[in-house]
Amino acid sequence: MKTDPRLPSKIINFVEGARAISPSELETNNITRYRVTRFYREQIVNSEYYDQLKFIVEPSFEEFDSTGNLDTSGEHDNTVVTGFQHKYPQTGLLLATDRCASYCRYCFRKRIVGKESDEIAADLGQIARYIGNHPEMTNVLVSGGDPFVLSTRRLHEILDHLLPFPHLNSIRFGTKALAYAPKRFDDPTLGTLFKRIHEAGKAALIVTHFDHIGEISLDAERNIRSLRARGVQFLNQSVLLAKVNDDPEILAATFAKCHQMGVRPYYLFQGRPVKGASHFQVSLRRGLEITRGINQRLSGIQKTFKYIMSHYTGKIEILDLGVDGQVYMRYHQNKAKEKIGKIFSRPYLEGASWLDDLPSLSDANGA
Repeated sequence: MKTDPRLPSKIINFVEGARAISPSELETNNITRYRVTRFYREQIVNSEYYDQLKFIVEPSFEEFDSTGNLDTSGEHDNTVVTGFQHKYPQTGLLLATDRCASYCRYCFRKRIVGKESDEIAADLGQIARYIGNHPEMTNVLVSGGDPFVLSTRRLHEILDHLLPFPHLNSIRFGTKALAYAPKRFDDPTLGTLFKRIHEAGKAALIVTHFDHIGEISLDAERNIRSLRARGVQFLNQSVLLAKVNDDPEILAATFAKCHQMGVRPYYLFQGRPVKGASHFQVSLRRGLEITRGINQRLSGIQKTFKYIMSHYTGKIEILDLGVDGQVYMRYHQNKAKEKIGKIFSRPYLEGASWLDDLPSLSDANGA
């Protein structure tokens, strides 16, 4: 598509090379175009929160002014078999698909990786052989993409390769489909999928991804309650996003609603410096203010979440900003067992949003 010279445009560096692009072209380009399910669009438009939630799904030039890396998660460094990552001893991550029901603006990295990504599982048999040789692995998270864009038959095929291992005690599914396309969970055959997991002596868990109370529809709540009645357990993780949910009142309401439905919030993620999405980052100082505000608004049993930075060295819990000007953190997950639970600190710089934004100490403080 040719750029209309009368429209403002800028040079964008796509994976195919640099070219000029206008705002109208931004909306129709194959890589960056606006994609959201009709259900989700109606949900957020009809809610009182559209002015916040629109930033998740609507493209803007600000994305391309954003700094960051293509891969900040260490995925390529930890891919042991095509489509399978083993970053932490107890957990395997199976990337079952590169597709999602919709695209979130803050997940820009996955769209750049594209449909031919070598991160996606090609040989479940090879993955099963790897799992069999690693008895320290206790759980597998089926993710991607979103596994629930796959047919139930395909999900059963994945279970065929996971359920035989006695050292796996749980199978988890990471999904945002409950926000984007909850009717997927009306499929009666999904009941047999979770029944198979239970009959194999393992726990079935769904990790939901509600970032904002405005994403929790009546359909989503109905399906969650129905699945919980069948023994499926639920956890929720949220990403802290500038302009969207960087508000303790919104997040407290989101977490309280999750608890009401029987979904336990367990991570509030500090947004990663992902290429094309770093404008969604919130400073560490503001993030700590928000977490304090959340806890002030929640009852004791609802305070189940941790404020986590998913750094390539491991998952780090962000604890506090001390009067000494140090950000105090603790390793929540790490390849090195001796680091797990270890508290370390770094000097705070105003505006820092990421561990690597903070000066490194010369002593053995740990990061």
